[in-house]
Amino acid sequence: MTVLDSPIPRFHLAMPVDDLDAARHFYGEVLGLEQGRSSESWIDWNLRGHQFVTHLAPQRQQQIHNPVDGHDVPVPHFGLILTVEQFQTFAERLKAAGTEFVIEPYVRFQGQTGEQWTMFFLDPAGNALEFKAFADDSQVFKA
Repeated sequence: MTVLDSPIPRFHLAMPVDDLDAARHFYGEVLGLEQGRSSESWIDWNLRGHQFVTHLAPQRQQQIHNPVDGHDVPVPHFGLILTVEQFQTFAERLKAAGTEFVIEPYVRFQGQTGEQWTMFFLDPAGNALEFKAFADDSQVFKA
């Protein structure tokens, strides 16, 4: 058995932000993530059991977009695959918080393999996040 065969290993992802207080508000209050350890230059977050870290980095790279299903998808981006019910609840939470969406919640690839709810938005530093939910979870990797 290798580490990749083990039951859902946790990932670690570090992303640059230009304002830790804004990141603290967005990830803690708006998204509802539990804050872990922190310093003057970084904050650990519990992203559904995964270690997500925001690092203070004032310089930003230019964002790229790729066309997917008629929308310009920001690259790079990260996020989670939720259940449809979780997705709907989370989308309502974001709307109530006044989140400005890059791509509003909608059903992508409707009636096709991989049909999914998806939404994109930016954190205060301009990092793109995508949260999605598959109509049929068995199609996450189906070609």
